[in-house]
Amino acid sequence: MLISVYVPFLVTAVLAVLAPAVARRLPPRPAAWALACVALVTAAGWAGALALLAFTGVAQIPEIAQEGRWSVAVLQAEDPVSFAVAAGSALVLTAGVVALAVAAVRQVRHVLWARRECARLPGDLEVAVVDDDAPIAFALPGAPGRVVVSRGMLRCLGDVERDALFAHERAHLRGRHHLFQALWRLTAALNPLLRPLATAGGFVLERWADEEAARRVGDRRAVAHAVGRAALASAAPARPVLAATGGAVPQRVRALMGPPPARRSLPFVAGGLLLAVCCASLVNAASDSDQMLDRAQSAHCAAHAPTVGALPLKPHPSGAGRPAN
Repeated sequence: MLISVYVPFLVTAVLAVLAPAVARRLPPRPAAWALACVALVTAAGWAGALALLAFTGVAQIPEIAQEGRWSVAVLQAEDPVSFAVAAGSALVLTAGVVALAVAAVRQVRHVLWARRECARLPGDLEVAVVDDDAPIAFALPGAPGRVVVSRGMLRCLGDVERDALFAHERAHLRGRHHLFQALWRLTAALNPLLRPLATAGGFVLERWADEEAARRVGDRRAVAHAVGRAALASAAPARPVLAATGGAVPQRVRALMGPPPARRSLPFVAGGLLLAVCCASLVNAASDSDQMLDRAQSAHCAAHAPTVGALPLKPHPSGAGRPAN
């Protein structure tokens, strides 16, 4: 366990550095799913490794060992985790769990807000046109979701570009992209090392919607023009929900001006192997910890078991057992 418990930390650090850059060069739809898997598995491995380190170290406290009926000497001999490492792991894990709870509350509030806004929009069609001169366009997730666009944005685009914009926002709704964003935000709250994955994930989702719009419209350049004009016309630097003006717009336009990204298997295979190593090492560390605790409990029971040979013999009332004269 002493080595395997630290492998999830190493895998998380490697993927947090490499995965965002690689995902930007891959086909966006499988890249988004890959980033979601990376975030979920590494976050679980991160939390599990911290929990094992914290428990193994805290278990060596004499008062806790007395309550658990295990031998501290056996734990220290087999896996000498220092109290500083255990306390640090417990502190990091506690902070991550608190941040995760806060992020989960925010996500729930965001979903409720989106549903209320959907209900307030005029009409019952998928596309809701608001009477606003400000150029805005975004997808509002709900049950069902709505595409919100202002008259100011429609005036900035031509007919083909409007179709591209609507196709882009509909792709966000069909792909349930808000669920991907929620997953990345929650895992980044638990493990701050995963924040680059959340940033890269936002870009990949926009690229996913771009490619879907290009496929439906049949003109990649029209989608590129729509994305560029919408971004230039939009005066709001921040966007509350999924929007065509999000992500690194110049990179998206440059990708749309070229051919669709080629499919590659090697990055997905390499990432899958790293995630498998993370899971296997965590399972191995948990198994070693369980076996070590069983041996510590057995040693404690053996040390405190009564010795039969030390008990005095009591004479039987009938006289049996008395020494002969």
